[in-house]
Amino acid sequence: MIVEVSDLKFSYGRSLALDGVTLRLAEGAVGLLGPNGAGKSTLLRILLGFLVPQQGRGRVLGFDIRLEPLSIRRHIGYMPEDDCLIPGMDGVTFTAHFGELSGMPRQEAMKRAHDVLFYVGLGESRYRPLQSYSAGMKQRLKLAQAIIHDPKLLFLDEPTSNLDPIGRKEVLELIRDISSKKDIQVLVSSHILSDIESVCSDVVILNRGRLAAQGRLSDLRAFNYRLYEVRIKGNGEGFIGRLETLGCRVEETADKLLKVYLPPDLDNRKILAAAEEEKVQVRHFVRSQTSLEDFFAQTVGVD
Repeated sequence: MIVEVSDLKFSYGRSLALDGVTLRLAEGAVGLLGPNGAGKSTLLRILLGFLVPQQGRGRVLGFDIRLEPLSIRRHIGYMPEDDCLIPGMDGVTFTAHFGELSGMPRQEAMKRAHDVLFYVGLGESRYRPLQSYSAGMKQRLKLAQAIIHDPKLLFLDEPTSNLDPIGRKEVLELIRDISSKKDIQVLVSSHILSDIESVCSDVVILNRGRLAAQGRLSDLRAFNYRLYEVRIKGNGEGFIGRLETLGCRVEETADKLLKVYLPPDLDNRKILAAAEEEKVQVRHFVRSQTSLEDFFAQTVGVD
């Protein structure tokens, strides 16, 4: 296990951020999901040793989170959500500086800085002052400083925030390459579900400080419900109400398509029976491939 924590609790005053979180993360690219205030950032800070849990214990790469925080940080790369730029520096000096902070000799850090900046696509811009960097360049720079010391584990906090679609695609391709070819384990915290779905094989979902779900994405998609797409003609309000009394969860899209989530013990023929009882005509009725967004909405109760 690259991360093992048990019964973690942490509060900011009277506000409970983590409430008994227990999880084990194996190798691979793992997505960390949750609505605002779910405890994602607090969990990352505890794993990095920036915060000490008020209850519970844990290990990261075999190191104790309470007793060995410096050892943990030597072996972890961290890309924070907020910019961490130092005014007056250029890209290569900035990246080399973080290499030295991780314990690398100055000459080795500078050589490695050139290498990682070319890798993330900033080779031609490495001598430019940081204040001239665009949002996309800053995200690439933060990724470069996180991998300069060749970490065993990489924490990425909102790695595609503030990026346009092309910039997002390029950063996600870098993350995929790092996790699949560089022998670096990756934990990605993001609110963009499609990003997690495109780069991660496993997910952890936090909600209100507790572990709401964990597992392989392919398994979670099929867990606990089946999704059907239904299009009708007639009294949609009555039809939806009847489905909800059966325990279904129903969403209506902008183009009037109904997404019906069936509980595991409910026969899909109940949908047709409800339509007949409400005297509506079913014009489209197909089983749909569920997505991470579908599962996330059901897990955390997003309407």
